[in-house]
Amino acid sequence: MGNTDRKLAAHLARRAGFGATPDELDFYESFVYEDLVDHFLDPRVVDHVADDLIYRRHPNIHAQLTHNPMYWAYRMLTTNSPMREKIALFWHGIFATAEPKINNFGAINNQINMFRDRGLGKFDEILVELSKDPEMIVWLDNQTNHKNEINENYGREILELFSMGVGNYTEQDVKECARAFTGWTIENSEYMALMGAKDSIWPYG
Repeated sequence: MGNTDRKLAAHLARRAGFGATPDELDFYESFVYEDLVDHFLDPRVVDHVADDLIYRRHPNIHAQLTHNPMYWAYRMLTTNSPMREKIALFWHGIFATAEPKINNFGAINNQINMFRDRGLGKFDEILVELSKDPEMIVWLDNQTNHKNEINENYGREILELFSMGVGNYTEQDVKECARAFTGWTIENSEYMALMGAKDSIWPYG
């Protein structure tokens, strides 16, 4: 029999997830608190409510469900592993990308899956996976970063925003970082550029 206080369980559910229903709190109270924390961190708990329930409500997105932002919101609402979804949301806020430039929900979904799988791991390993991620490569133009035509966008952002911070690197560090990432690209870069170019802030863009 567990002994976790209901208020303490609710606090953990808000911090390590998105809150809890009364039934979920009943379940959480059945744990000893340390075991409840382990339950939230358990990578084997990944299930969420069956997709067919959202199909009934939103039949128009059936074909594109896994490539639609509604799908992620639905996952966050129905997951049995709220910490996994919340850490993905956390990293998405730090390593921010967006659909308008990429124009490819599949690439965004793949990045979110990477955050789910790697989000509780070592930070340097997350940065390596991020640097290989097609979404980030296109978002910060590293597909145009070549040996004879250096693009410093990703090299600068990984130092300034993602890791070291302003004042902890030099302009020469930016150049060398960009040079180190030459060739980290995607095979269909022309297609991705065309997809992005079709989207714009203008009417009918």
